[in-house]
Amino acid sequence: MSRSSGGSSLTVLFEEPFWIGILERSDGKRYGVCKIVFGAEPTDGEVFEFLLKNYNRLKFSRPVKAEPIEERRINPKRMQRIIKKKTENTGVGTKAQQALALEREQNKLERKTKSREVKEAEKALRFEQKQQKKKEKKKGH
Repeated sequence: MSRSSGGSSLTVLFEEPFWIGILERSDGKRYGVCKIVFGAEPTDGEVFEFLLKNYNRLKFSRPVKAEPIEERRINPKRMQRIIKKKTENTGVGTKAQQALALEREQNKLERKTKSREVKEAEKALRFEQKQQKKKEKKKGH
């Protein structure tokens, strides 16, 4: 199931073991994507209600530069084929996959940086404790 409005579109699909939604938004210059986990298969009404209540709380990926789309006159029959193809359950678009992968990669780098800082701080603390212990031993002599 796919829904579009303005510069955004929602694709709902089954990704073992849950139903998920991929919400894409674009303002012509920037493109962002958000993954929503629904659990059981949602109805159209449930999806709509969820978006109304939670849209402001959704975490979109960092904006990616969007390529401008050329507007040109398309043959009506071709347009029907394009629309039919888009309404079929084709899954997540390549652009959405790339944006989600980029977001995961950036989160991974942030986690690595934080854990490295924590490890270095612990190492410095242990070193300081060893130095203090050495001084205490020397004083007792």
